[in-house]
Amino acid sequence: MPGHQPPSAKRKRRFVRLASLLFALLGVTLIAGGILLVYLFITPLPVAETSRYSRLLDSQGDLIATFSTNGHMSEQVNLADISPLLVEATLSVEDRKFYDHPGFDIKGMARALLVNLRNMDRTQGASTLTQQLARNLYLSHEKTWTRKLKEAKFTAQLEMKYTKEQILEMYLNEIYYGHGAYGIESASLLYFGKSAKNLTLAESAMLAGIPKGPTYYSPYNHMDNAVKRQRLVLNAMVETGFITQAEADKATSAKLAILPQDRQENKIIASYFRDYVRGLVMKELNITEKQLEQGGLNIYTTLDPRAQQAAEEAVAAGMDITSELETGLVSIDPRNGHIKAMVGGKNYRHSQFNHVLATTRQPGSAFKPIMYLTAIASKEMTSRSVFNSQPTLFHYDDNRKTYQPSNFGDKYLGEIPMREAIAASDNIYAVNTIMQIGPEKVAGMAKNMGITSPLEPVPSLALGTSPVSPMEMASAYAVLANNGVRVAPIAVLSITDAAGRRLYTAPAPAGEQVVEPAAAYVLTRMMEGVFETGGTGNRVSSIMKRPVAGKTGTTDTDAWLVGYTPELATAVWVGYDKGRAITKVDGRRAAPIFAEYTEKALENVPPKIFPIPDDVISTYIDPKSGKLAGSDCPDKTLEVFVKGTEPTEYCDEHNHGEPSKKAEPAETSEKQEEHSWWQDFKRWWVE
Repeated sequence: MPGHQPPSAKRKRRFVRLASLLFALLGVTLIAGGILLVYLFITPLPVAETSRYSRLLDSQGDLIATFSTNGHMSEQVNLADISPLLVEATLSVEDRKFYDHPGFDIKGMARALLVNLRNMDRTQGASTLTQQLARNLYLSHEKTWTRKLKEAKFTAQLEMKYTKEQILEMYLNEIYYGHGAYGIESASLLYFGKSAKNLTLAESAMLAGIPKGPTYYSPYNHMDNAVKRQRLVLNAMVETGFITQAEADKATSAKLAILPQDRQENKIIASYFRDYVRGLVMKELNITEKQLEQGGLNIYTTLDPRAQQAAEEAVAAGMDITSELETGLVSIDPRNGHIKAMVGGKNYRHSQFNHVLATTRQPGSAFKPIMYLTAIASKEMTSRSVFNSQPTLFHYDDNRKTYQPSNFGDKYLGEIPMREAIAASDNIYAVNTIMQIGPEKVAGMAKNMGITSPLEPVPSLALGTSPVSPMEMASAYAVLANNGVRVAPIAVLSITDAAGRRLYTAPAPAGEQVVEPAAAYVLTRMMEGVFETGGTGNRVSSIMKRPVAGKTGTTDTDAWLVGYTPELATAVWVGYDKGRAITKVDGRRAAPIFAEYTEKALENVPPKIFPIPDDVISTYIDPKSGKLAGSDCPDKTLEVFVKGTEPTEYCDEHNHGEPSKKAEPAETSEKQEEHSWWQDFKRWWVE
């Protein structure tokens, strides 16, 4: 039949068409694949989750912490600084074909798929290290197909843009090892107290097994599980030929020196300060929480790493970790207001409440220097003003109310001057003082010095009955350390965004002269006596190797020591959260913490005397009469006064009956002042 084609010819044409179609599809696939590869190569990877976290930096520019939902922080190290034993242990148990596959283990994925289909579940997985890294850096942990596709995309991009060594380094610095340790360096320090480059085979196998289940395989939580996992890792290393069976057996029997989890080195550094800055920048600098956690900000702070370490060590040494007794320490540079150290409690993991900011604690006698400064600045009283320390009933409010304080232990000293009253913390003298100068003036002075809490202007204010915070007390004492100049506390110096653009710069410290330098210095000299014989801080005087002034304070529920050097003003508070009364032993914890912290924080700073202002007169007086000491006075005392308030008459008790005579101010004052400068210098130099 014409036009009829044999079956073989039809089959041939169909085969040609099919082959052409297949070649066309192959070509399209190759072109599409090429386009996809080019797209993946030129498309930048998203910003890693950890790179979006804002960073908190100390005064040296070093990382303190990151702002994230989990507070995650890691120690970054180069691959060359990680033990090869740890690297091989990780590869043996997690991804043996890491150096051979392009980011995906096809055979492993097929095998896992068959196992899962047979068991009708998803017990088997075949994720490579690169896939795990992609998940950790860029994705959430939800199990959806969309996330799976993104994971594949990011895995391919990682393999295209980085070498195998770079991927392995990123993985080991990112993976979670439990108990807040991200990255192998953090984990090595946490569990063994050593750098990752010094890990042994047994230690490496233990750590390599943890990421599979950081809680289940934690040696702190489940040692039996951790040991079983360690053996599995060692067997895997034998199978890969990296170690021999004999080496594995030796490592299995090796006793691991795992360090205690709650040791001081494992505590999160400056946790309370981090939270304080978070609240500060969000409330006062208009930084949102989203910016903090995803904006990649760099927040430069005033925190001194040496001082912070000294503070945390002093608190750890001075507090009983098993007791409910709490503490707070804050230290400020009085010259510029920089917050140098902050410890808001003895254990951040147990309680995140920052006691440094608590405005519910009575300062007790630690408040008295503010009152005495008011008296000295008003020139109504001097260091030689005398009151009778005896049981006294005080009348106030136009005689409608009374107040009867008592001294600690019912110990009364009779007629004493201000210097002795400060050293002995005499309550009767303090109330006499506030009754003379007026509670309103004292409250006004406190406000000028940085006390923002409301103060009730009543006689008991002299004994610190109005609650304040340790932050306020440190700020107020900083005025005394800074020659009467107040500089508001500051924690944040500047903030930059992820691109390095400046978002905030703290204004230059603006000091305000709230009291004349001479008055601040006169009080400082008397407060130095707190650490001398007869003073309430004398028991820690052996620790202090530099000039320091301060004041203790004790109530039924609170114990304080607030003090300062020319470089640091520090408040230490100790007490219970629930208003429980403190014991005598509890009340003695604040002073050693203050002393140990101050000496450690300033160990590289030469001791300095407090600078003497121009309007200070130094002269020898007779301690009994309070008058200028004559040549025959057997017991002379060097005293300082605000110019114009110094005594002008000589003592006549030791002048053989001769009438008292007035001093010749110009010549005598100059000689005495010159002499006292030398005596001050010599005294501190020798000590």
